[in-house]
Amino acid sequence: MPPGGLYPLLTASVVPRPIAWVSTVSAEGVANLAPYSFFSVSSPNPPVVQFTSVGRKDSLRNIEATGEFVINLATAHMVEQINASSAGYEHGVSELEALGIASEPSEKVAPPRVAESPVAIEATLHRIIEVGNSFVVMGRVVAIAVRPEFLAADGLPSFEAIAPLSRLGRTEWGMPPEVRTIDRPGVPT
Repeated sequence: MPPGGLYPLLTASVVPRPIAWVSTVSAEGVANLAPYSFFSVSSPNPPVVQFTSVGRKDSLRNIEATGEFVINLATAHMVEQINASSAGYEHGVSELEALGIASEPSEKVAPPRVAESPVAIEATLHRIIEVGNSFVVMGRVVAIAVRPEFLAADGLPSFEAIAPLSRLGRTEWGMPPEVRTIDRPGVPT
């Protein structure tokens, strides 16, 4: 395989991948916003979320400097803005301002939340693990903001209302899939 050939093979094979639209603030106070498709939950207790930065990007530098970030859930209706925020803006340029993306203050951390995002997960730095050319950023969840119109009757976010966006391979984006409900089996007897 040619150098760099494994990355597109991996990202076209490990699909779909949810997108963390990560907002941070630099030490100088400049807000940053970038999408990351290597994103998951690390632990429910303590509550820790993670995303991976391939290379040393502004989001990573800002988190190292301030110890805070917000994961804004990426939704299908915002796909153009999310994609646009992945452009290689110069350090010190706020993607929120450059793209006209509305933000709002967070409850517990300095980075702003994306106002239109249905769910915002506020986190403080738990640890960063360097793996090859990448950095796994783990953040302890200190607050979760869910817009009321995205809550189901059981008080949890509604998958259908959120319409989460995902990344596939190449330049492909995944729209919300069909949902099938299946109860988990009990203990075999």
